[in-house]
Amino acid sequence: MSNVETEPVQVRCKAVADGGQPTRGPRVDVLTPRDVPLGGPRAMTVRRTLPQRARTLIGAWCFADHYGPDDVAATGGMDVAPHPHTGLQTVSWLFSGEIEHRDSLGSHAFVRPGELNLMTGGHGISHSEVSTPRTTVLHGVQLWVALPSEHRHVPRDFQHHVPEPLRIDGAEIRVFLGSLAGASSPVRTFTPLLGAEIVLEPHATVTLAVDPGFEHGLLVDHGNVRIADVSLRPAELAYVHPGSGALTLTNDAEDPARTVLLGGTPFEEEIVMWWNFIGRSHEDIVRARADWENRSDRFGAVEGYPGNRLPAPALPNAVITPRKNPARH
Repeated sequence: MSNVETEPVQVRCKAVADGGQPTRGPRVDVLTPRDVPLGGPRAMTVRRTLPQRARTLIGAWCFADHYGPDDVAATGGMDVAPHPHTGLQTVSWLFSGEIEHRDSLGSHAFVRPGELNLMTGGHGISHSEVSTPRTTVLHGVQLWVALPSEHRHVPRDFQHHVPEPLRIDGAEIRVFLGSLAGASSPVRTFTPLLGAEIVLEPHATVTLAVDPGFEHGLLVDHGNVRIADVSLRPAELAYVHPGSGALTLTNDAEDPARTVLLGGTPFEEEIVMWWNFIGRSHEDIVRARADWENRSDRFGAVEGYPGNRLPAPALPNAVITPRKNPARH
């Protein structure tokens, strides 16, 4: 997915338990989403919770878009023309619908519900994303992972994985990255990560053992969910500070609730993130943009997309400065 925000409006909300009293257990902050139009001839609006001005990353997770349920007959669905990436991995995860993926590695794949597509754009890759004609409702998340400095120029790569659902304590879990509840994903990453879809049955409570060295983010797709007794509304993302070896999720409602749990070791590096590029300096971004505009071999070409590729937006009239998370207390 292409990022059209160069100067995002960002909000961070501090969370306490219902009733206004601080909770015992993990410290939780609530990140509220903002609507972002993707633009283009078939515009689509997404809800973005990462990055925010006060929280750039959760582990190495640096970007989270949540979209749908989108009636394709009314909106036209998704049509993102070929565009570039550097210094990151893209993680595509659907709840409904189907997206056709083409990239400059030569991959031609489909993103379907419950199936992970992970693309690595280290030194440079380009790809397109188009919802298929058989899609009626498009609904899912698009996530990015920042690559650490020692790996940010790795070659292009594409991985596909279908995790087996795991049922425990009133919850169905699909682990697409890392390990949780005894299930592990074979998909390769460059920092320790966790990614899982968790569907909670009505009135279910589940406690999950997690790595206390990880920080975590819980994105609510639908339903009203509590994590460590902090209530979340749909599309909100709870940030859980490191230090806890267990997370307790509760669904108090009469209907199932769906969430996506992200995690990873704190990413200590500063990153420069602009459009679809992640670097370490303003010069990195300028060079990547010039390479894309000059049709450098760095990004290759996407075959089979019936249209033109996306041009890069104009650079801001200022030095693009690094971002990092606030200091931990």
